[in-house]
Order: sequence, then structure tokens, then C-alpha cells
Amino acid sequence: MGEVLPARLWATTGVANLGAGEAAMIAVGALLLYLAIARRFEPLLLIPIGFGAILANIPVAGLGGPDGLLGMLVHVGIDTGVFPLLIFMGVGALTDFGPLIAMPSTLLLGAAAQFGIFLTLLGALALDALPGFDFSLREAAAIGIIGGADGPTAIFLASRLAPELLGAIAVAAYSYMALVPLIQPPIMRALTTEAERRVVMAQLRPVSRLERILFPLTVLALTALLLPSAAPLIGMLTFGNLLREAGVVERLSKAAQNEIVNTVTILLGLGVGSKLSADRFLSVETVGILALGAAAFAVGTASGVLMGKLMHRVTRGKVNPLIGAAGVSAVPMAARVVNRVGLEADRHNFLLMHAMGPNVAGVIGSAVAAGVLLAVLER
Repeated sequence: MGEVLPARLWATTGVANLGAGEAAMIAVGALLLYLAIARRFEPLLLIPIGFGAILANIPVAGLGGPDGLLGMLVHVGIDTGVFPLLIFMGVGALTDFGPLIAMPSTLLLGAAAQFGIFLTLLGALALDALPGFDFSLREAAAIGIIGGADGPTAIFLASRLAPELLGAIAVAAYSYMALVPLIQPPIMRALTTEAERRVVMAQLRPVSRLERILFPLTVLALTALLLPSAAPLIGMLTFGNLLREAGVVERLSKAAQNEIVNTVTILLGLGVGSKLSADRFLSVETVGILALGAAAFAVGTASGVLMGKLMHRVTRGKVNPLIGAAGVSAVPMAARVVNRVGLEADRHNFLLMHAMGPNVAGVIGSAVAAGVLLAVLER
């Protein structure tokens, strides 16, 4: 008996049960924490995701299982789609739609930047020709949405079409969002001339309070009439924005912007991190998802800039093509990157407010793209 007890105790320790896969995923979680803390790459999400990955891969504890804390978070908030939708409400409450209302033509830039989503969908299907890959059409659609550079939308669509790929898709989506300042500038410079980057755009017109209130209601009405499958995302986005612009529910607006979105961000990140278990994440398909995500983001950026160049020519030089890069969403980081590249060409050329138009259009565009994919593929 004296020998049996130590053996049983040893069998319950993490050291005895730690496999190479769990150790590798704990290292991945630690890497995400390093990127978030030391390099400040999307820390609001990468810290919870990284820590969740570590918790989910602790042997024996079962935190990521259906009866564990993280497993229950996934079931309650991610499988149902509640967490991404609440994040969208917070985004709506935090975002000023004024630049888009003042310059509606920037909707074209947000739409063009979604081209990467559908091209990547085809790329995922093409990978099936290689050994180790077997993506269905639903899985390919979930992978393609990474090109929208919108984390909540990617998680929402993946939870509906390909929950088994949720961890890899979420990490890819938020990783590339964090790398916007590194990925986008070279593409922007390669596709534009120095003269185009120096274009100074006219100041945007003032937007009335009535316009600000009617805009989210109009967007919601059009969604309900034309694409009801996008109503969950667009509905929560416009509801959050209406709270902001109504001017009579400041407490609710502040709650959506702060307490609610911050709480849900923590829970969402931990839940996504729990999907990074060794048995789900360590596969050749994950490598393919990460590669396709990078391609989707690059194509989306290029498509937006090229549409910006077309608008530059049509308007006879009144539009700076750089603002098209903000159409990939990633609010407001992409707009800030556009502003920085514009200032490099001309230190008096402030493009931030102009870039916020396509930036907001990109959020709407990615939600619409998700709605189209859901309408076609979800049965």
C-alpha cells in the first residue's frame, strides 16, 4: 500500500500527464502573452487568448472540457454567438459614423476590401489538392472571413459554419489585426505613387445630429429587407451606435463602451484560448489557415487601395488612394496606419478622419459578407 499511494499521486500530477502537444500549446500561449505584453500586439485580446490557451492545456485539470470553466464559457458565449454580438454592440457605441455619412462614396472602399474574403475562400478549396488538407465549403468560408480583419465577425461566422476551426481562425484573425502596422504600409507604398500619397483631401462636411440618428436605423432597415442573415451583426452594431448618437441614454452608451465590452472581451478571449488545445490546433490545416489568413489580409488591403486609385482618377485627384487600405476594418488601427503613411509623404497631410469612413464601411462590409455566406451555406 505504501508503494501504491505514491504511484497514484504521481499519476495525478501535471508532469506525469504532460505530452509534447500540450507543452507546445502552452508555449504558444506564452508566445501570445509575450507579443501582447512586450510588443503590445492587440493586448486586449491576445492576453486572454494566450492565458486561456495555457489553462486549456494544463493536464488533468479539464478546464477546456465541456464541464470545465472555459468549456462552459465557450458553450454559453461562443457556440451561441452571444459574445461576438455583444462586442459588435460595443464597437457601434465606440465608433463615430460621421465620416462615412459625410462621404458615402467611401462605402465602395469598404466593399472593395472584402474581395480578399472571397478570394481566400477559393484558395482554401484549392488547398484540398494538397496532401493533409480537406476543407469543406463551409470551412473555406469561415477561413475566408479572416480577410475582413474583423475578429468578432470571424468568430461569429466560424462558430456557425466551422466550430472545429474556431481556435485557429480566431488566432489568425486577431494576429493579423495586431500586425496591421507591419503588413499594410509596404502594400500601400507599392501600389501608390509619391504624388498620390501626398494628395490632401478637402475637409469633411459637418454631419447633423438627425443624420447621425437616422443612419443606423437606415442601415438596419436595409439589412432587414435585403439580407436578414446579417441582421444579428448589423443589428447589434447599429444598436450600439444609436445608443451613442441618441444623446438621451448616456449611461447605457457608456456601459456599452466600457463595462459590457470589457467584460465580454475577457470572457471571449478566454473562451477562444480554450480552443487552442493540442488535439485541435496542432495540424497541417492550422498552418494552411494561418497562411490563407495572411493572404486574405494582404489581398483585402490591396483591393481597397486599388479602388482608392480608381476613385482618385474618377474624382480627378480629390481622393487619396491610401484611405482605401482602411476598408479592411480593424477599427481604428487601419485608419491610424493610413494617417501615418500619409504624414510620411507630407507632414501636413492628415488623413485620419477621411480614413475612418472606409474603416467603418469595412466593419459593415465584413458583416454583410458574413451574412451572405451564412445565407448561402448555413442550413
